[in-house]
Amino acid sequence: MISVAQALAHIFDLVAPLPGEEVALAEAAGRVLATPVIARRDQPPFPASAMDGYAVTGADARPGALLRVIGTSAAGRRFDGSLGPGQAVRIFTGAPVPPGAERVVIQENVTRDGDTITLGDPLDASTHIRRRGADFAVGERLVAPRRLSPADLALAAAMNVPGLTVHRRPEVAIIATGDELVMPGESPGPDQIIASNGFALKAMVEAEGATARLLPIARDTEASLKTVFALAEGADLVLTIGGASVGDHDLVGQVAAELGLEQMFYKVAMRPGKPLMAGRMGGAAMIGLPGNPVSALVCAQVFVLPALRAMQGLPAVPAPRVTGILASDLPANGPREHYMRARLSGGRLAPFEYQDSALLTVLSQARALVIRPPDDGPRKTGDKVEYLPL
Repeated sequence: MISVAQALAHIFDLVAPLPGEEVALAEAAGRVLATPVIARRDQPPFPASAMDGYAVTGADARPGALLRVIGTSAAGRRFDGSLGPGQAVRIFTGAPVPPGAERVVIQENVTRDGDTITLGDPLDASTHIRRRGADFAVGERLVAPRRLSPADLALAAAMNVPGLTVHRRPEVAIIATGDELVMPGESPGPDQIIASNGFALKAMVEAEGATARLLPIARDTEASLKTVFALAEGADLVLTIGGASVGDHDLVGQVAAELGLEQMFYKVAMRPGKPLMAGRMGGAAMIGLPGNPVSALVCAQVFVLPALRAMQGLPAVPAPRVTGILASDLPANGPREHYMRARLSGGRLAPFEYQDSALLTVLSQARALVIRPPDDGPRKTGDKVEYLPL
């Protein structure tokens, strides 16, 4: 068995950032930027008013000044002229500040009578003018790689960039294996169960930015496995569920080897999830997940999602951990790194009493995986521990 860190390092060796592709700005949400976005204009592109009020010269900005209003500047409709002494321009938020103006006096500090205004007393100290390029200037960059947020898209749009180069979405083929499985809605035999893991994995990888193909269940025969593996052709990552252990009916590793799998490792010192394997098969990376539901989904959190991030050009790093406070005592941990399902409330973690890797109800209620290092000693209520948010 190898450690979790060693296994993850091997998986990172199996994957690489996928090529870039051009997408329209409206289609780029959640994608990972492959090349920087370069601003094509200044923002704002002119000195702009930050408030509704009156643009005046610096010398005229004094309490009690009487000024003549000579025009209006609104957003999209600038005042076509210059401002001189004793003059003012009615101006609105976002509108271009006319040449000669050095200050905007907010309308609350002005009394108007026809075309004449009187400045109030006192006047606030701010100019209320946003200088040209105060937000960004031509040539400034939105750096890559980054997963594009709504704010990033607004920034790219303001930079006048209609299309972005993003990393291609990883294509993931998901293969559940086992004679015991039937699809939801079918009538299971007396010795069968409903296939569930694939649906969770599909949701997880798609939420991480990949596209998923949920392939037919592979039965416990070489012929069935080879047929379903053939359907995974063209995928960047193949995920198998179950059949990767050493029982008489666990054929995934054997069949994959016959199809050219170059295995990197088998078995990881973690719980749940020990019977994990990974390697390269043709042009795809392959990760063989355990069949128990919790084991499969915990391994996906620890190994699959970081791999997908790396394939999209993000740094090849472990899933980010958070520190929380234990809400109950825990006994000493054994020799394997343990990922314990836990409730999470206000930064306090309450691990469930039952950690059986077949209990989907517990996983559904869990909001965190408390991480116990190998041979970690007993922990007390109030101790700090690391966890993965769910």
